[in-house]
Amino acid sequence: MGTQIEHVDYCLDASGLTCPEPLMLVRNAMRDMGTGKVLHVIATDPSTDRDFANYCRFMGHQLLNHEVRGSEHHYWLRKS
Repeated sequence: MGTQIEHVDYCLDASGLTCPEPLMLVRNAMRDMGTGKVLHVIATDPSTDRDFANYCRFMGHQLLNHEVRGSEHHYWLRKS
């Protein structure tokens, strides 16, 4: 990963939620977003790493970056 993200259109805080809740929130958010928009997600469940990567691959979206900051996982996803 490691891509520099210069613009974020939407933010979603899924901290404290466990699988499958973060993924469900991301799916709902992405449905409402326009093509090319970027969603920044904060999650504390480590399984989101696998879930979000698989979701993006399956739906054709881009997982731009993933960073771990302490107990928080930060993701940047672009809607295709």
